[in-house]
Amino acid sequence: MTLKSEAKHGRFLSFEGIEGCGKTTQIAILSEYLSKRSIPFTVTREPGGTAVGEGIRKILLNSETIHLTAASELLLFYASRSQNIAEKILPSLARGETVICDRFFHASMAYQGYGRGIPLEFIEKLTDLVCGTNRPEITLLLDIDPEIGLHRARARNEQRANNEGRFEMEDVLFYTKIRKGYLDLAARDPEHVKVIPANRSIEEIHRDVVRILGFEDGV
Repeated sequence: MTLKSEAKHGRFLSFEGIEGCGKTTQIAILSEYLSKRSIPFTVTREPGGTAVGEGIRKILLNSETIHLTAASELLLFYASRSQNIAEKILPSLARGETVICDRFFHASMAYQGYGRGIPLEFIEKLTDLVCGTNRPEITLLLDIDPEIGLHRARARNEQRANNEGRFEMEDVLFYTKIRKGYLDLAARDPEHVKVIPANRSIEEIHRDVVRILGFEDGV
């Protein structure tokens, strides 16, 4: 049974992309778009989304978390994901809501697989164990040049009150690998993973988002 059929009328959507691609902005705009049309929705994120997930987030994203192995990093992400599915995603979909998730399993494939070098076959098996058939109906991949994205992300972090800059400490080569990973994943599953060029205006990207999601208008 798929997640969509379990949820009756709910839709499961995810946003993906490297740091600085504009996911947070587009999720906020899409949320406003759905609110104006009285479409019920829930926004969640990974890592995070639940009490357990937010605790894991503090470990994974804190720039003071050093010497974390690639395997530990991967397993912590999936621990958060498991809680998110059980506590947030499935109940919201069962209520018929549209679930918008800031990252899901594609992020683990791209970051810990292509980026950290963990075999993709292992991550796929872990995904099957944790997620089962619970996969996004559509994944919106905001694609941007790593140098541009990293510059944006580091500038953003300077304005943040919290300390979530551990991944932004990585170099451009790391994000080049991740971007390639994302594009490879999209090429393998073009029906579900939609690539959106992200080095454009916020309005242009939003119009692409609503078009891909099947809405009639983009304003």
